[in-house]
Amino acid sequence: MGITLYLNRKKNTIEARDAQDVSSLTNGFYGIMKKGIISLQIEDALYLMDIRNAKCVDAALNSYSFNDLAKLFLKRKKLLARYLTLKDWRDRGLMIRPSEEVSGNYGAEGAKRYVGGSFKMANYSLNGVFFPDDLITIIDDEASGKELYEKYWIGQFGTYKAAHRGKIAKVDIYETVFLLKNANLSLADSNLESVMLEAQERIKYFDDMYAVYEDWRNRGYVLKSGFKFGTHFRIYFPGASPVRENDEWIHSKHVVHVFPRRSKLIISEWSRAIRVAHSVKKTFILAIPGKKLDIKINPKKPRLDFLLYHRKKGGIETPKDGQPRFMMYSLSEDEYLGGEELAEALFEARHYGLEVLLAISDRESSVTYYVVKRIDLPGSDYEYFEIEWMQP
Repeated sequence: MGITLYLNRKKNTIEARDAQDVSSLTNGFYGIMKKGIISLQIEDALYLMDIRNAKCVDAALNSYSFNDLAKLFLKRKKLLARYLTLKDWRDRGLMIRPSEEVSGNYGAEGAKRYVGGSFKMANYSLNGVFFPDDLITIIDDEASGKELYEKYWIGQFGTYKAAHRGKIAKVDIYETVFLLKNANLSLADSNLESVMLEAQERIKYFDDMYAVYEDWRNRGYVLKSGFKFGTHFRIYFPGASPVRENDEWIHSKHVVHVFPRRSKLIISEWSRAIRVAHSVKKTFILAIPGKKLDIKINPKKPRLDFLLYHRKKGGIETPKDGQPRFMMYSLSEDEYLGGEELAEALFEARHYGLEVLLAISDRESSVTYYVVKRIDLPGSDYEYFEIEWMQP
């Protein structure tokens, strides 16, 4: 016989009471046991009905289908995304528990420390012309333009990957602002204020984009256009040079995508950018500019959806003999996610010493996972995270 679930319509609670059912669900780490009765969260109840042929009845023995039961809980945020991601995790033979059970600090979250450094430029007296329609500055002094390019990798001298073809340096909008602030760049027809106004009008969230550019540049990193990879910047570590050595070009291994706190981005586009980076063997870095958060944590109302137990040598982790490894953030393909919302979720997971696992259910209910690892960039006040595709 299948499992029988009992629905209390007044309290909208779901329980398993029959001894055989209670024993089976206890072994599978479903629900919360109290006085011989197991209380189930709605997602677990739906899973049992969908996969294990459980039936659900109320006190009058009226039967409820999957949709009948789900309709009673539609006010629960992201109900279907939560169910589909829970289902996928359990279908893999892995344990998943309500995030309300989180407590203490599990010590499973660690930061990836990036090298720190500084950026210093020689005293220059640079002259250029800013082209507002293109947001590009041209420096036509050959010696200065070439030195900027070869010594600091600022601008593009000559032709891309053929610096000997041409005598001018093309400096993008972020480099233009950086040089106006740091290298005495003088523009024939513009100044810092007018360039900033033009950029702010043309590029959404330009101030946040530039803040990230400057944050990395000041630590010795080189940031160039990420257009080819569907992101804002590609990044090179300190010491990188555009000059070809041993007949080979240096290739970036990281890309940076800026996610301002006040912005919202549809999950499908965000996931696409991560996939492109992964396909060309580049690490995807998510930048959340602005001061690091210090928010209130309420264990009874967590921002994240589930506690996840993973695999261990020789088996799987369970609540009985292990501890959670991740906190799951359940999302759907066509959902919009806000920068502030994500930043708060990441802060909460870090508070408990856990990493965030983004679980994204697509239109066919297939789930894709991305693990989020915090970056420690010495001296930075901003938050950066590596996001990598993961196969549980």
